[in-house]
Amino acid sequence: MVKQLVFLASLALALSTASAQNGQVKLKYGYADLEPYIDSTTVRIHYSAHHAAYAANLSKTLESYPDLTGMPLMMLLRNISTLPQPIQQAVRNNGGGVYNHNLYFESLTAPSNSVMPDELKAILEKQYGSVEAFKAAMEKAALSRFGSGWAWLLVYPNGTLAITTTANQDAPFMDVALTEVYPIFNIDVWEHAYYLKYRNKRADYLANLWKVVDWRQLYSSYLKAIGQ
Repeated sequence: MVKQLVFLASLALALSTASAQNGQVKLKYGYADLEPYIDSTTVRIHYSAHHAAYAANLSKTLESYPDLTGMPLMMLLRNISTLPQPIQQAVRNNGGGVYNHNLYFESLTAPSNSVMPDELKAILEKQYGSVEAFKAAMEKAALSRFGSGWAWLLVYPNGTLAITTTANQDAPFMDVALTEVYPIFNIDVWEHAYYLKYRNKRADYLANLWKVVDWRQLYSSYLKAIGQ
């Protein structure tokens, strides 16, 4: 248990992109830069409306709890069941919405920049047999998530990868979910992430999403998660 807490605490400090206070990450690309695979209207609404609303609601939720506003968002969510009862569900929903979307938007890039490092390719091939088998496993997980939620690629302290899903805005390291894992990639399967372009064809969205994955970012997160 102590080892687990040290692992999570160090990851939160080293890798957390946002505290509960600062909310949304800044996009490193323009709304239209993910075209034609994700349309500019979807990116704009997804980021500036849906994501922004989670950040604003989280900030409002924590207004009366100043001791929590500076806590790294990952740790805030990791200890969700110990938070004051009146705000637990609001932090779970809105804090999860901020964290999950931060990782999602950081994991994307323009198609011309979507290049997989050979080192990451070797890691995926070692565990899944091939990059295509890894993609198929992620797509299967994302398709299996009924309704709204997320598919995740996780790293355990020993470097082992795992794929899972969560409902709504839950994150897999919440103490109401899994433990001792760190997410390095996720796929948003809420309909607002793809419905304007793909309508009800989630599978088409998933197949095309790989064209805009920032594989360098994913590999960098993997290395940090295992302490390299």
